Amino acid sequence: MTSTAPAPTRGGAWSGWTLFAALMLLVTGGVNVVQGLVALLQDDYFVARAGDQLVITDFSAWGVVLIIWGTLLLIGGLGLWGGRGWGRWFAVAVACLSILVQILFISAYPVWSLVIIALDVAVIFALTAHWDEARI
Repeated sequence: MTSTAPAPTRGGAWSGWTLFAALMLLVTGGVNVVQGLVALLQDDYFVARAGDQLVITDFSAWGVVLIIWGTLLLIGGLGLWGGRGWGRWFAVAVACLSILVQILFISAYPVWSLVIIALDVAVIFALTAHWDEARI
């Protein structure tokens, strides 16, 4: 008598949340790359109207940071989308760090920063709430 291991099931109740997390990482990663390009090509775009409200003063360096950061978010989203084992851990890590990055902009762009922080919290929830049930 030969016993075979059951085939892993695809899907599940939380697979939609995992797909949501992947899509949100891809969208926010793309937005960060675009913001980075804008910071590199048009320095006056990120100037705060109410004075010195930004922590960042060198927008060319910040543009490079945003491009690198956006690329990391895109890698996390693609890793999740592809169902890679490392993708979930990587996505949780970059979502946590993204919250910290948005704090740099919160005094100058509070609505935008809070929206991104809320999306990051939703991504973290989606990936950790039912860790063993969520599959893509």
